[in-house]
Amino acid sequence: MDSPEIQRIIQLFSRLPGLGPRSGRRVVLHLLKKRDLLLRPLVESLQTVDQRIKQCSICHSLDTIDPCSICQDTKRDLHSLCVLADVADLWAMERSQIFKGKYHVLGGLLSALDHIRPENLAIDSLLKRLQDGHIKEVILALNATVEGQTTLHYLVDHLQAYGVKISSLAHGIPIGGELDYLDEGTLSAAFSERRQV
Repeated sequence: MDSPEIQRIIQLFSRLPGLGPRSGRRVVLHLLKKRDLLLRPLVESLQTVDQRIKQCSICHSLDTIDPCSICQDTKRDLHSLCVLADVADLWAMERSQIFKGKYHVLGGLLSALDHIRPENLAIDSLLKRLQDGHIKEVILALNATVEGQTTLHYLVDHLQAYGVKISSLAHGIPIGGELDYLDEGTLSAAFSERRQV
């Protein structure tokens, strides 16, 4: 346990969401006990992900290609754009299969506490996507948190100049709820009951 290498990997695992120092130690110990079955394949997989996964230059999602497969999909509705805080939210939307348009991932939410300002998010690239006039509706699918609502109001102020329909998710999302933790039924109800902002 005193090995600096083991301490370092425990610290790294402890930084992952849902894991603390105790869970980090348990994960590391389990991986070390099962090197051939788990540790080596995990290391190889992480190296592959590090080398191959890139951020889409259009929507800011993650994929092995740029532009991503969703941006390249000609069957998707080009007139609807769903704005999300994170890639995890995009994955949640795709799992529910309720949206057939394009996406835009902001990369976070405005937060004075965390020093996240508009220039730290992909807002400029969002506004550039609206300039050609193809997009008719922007759906703001942001978390029902203080940060999510702050970001929503900021975006509404800037999107109104483009003459697009602006809507947000409605029923189904509890106050303080986050999209990535919702089940598909709740997310589907919230999406279908969206309202204009």
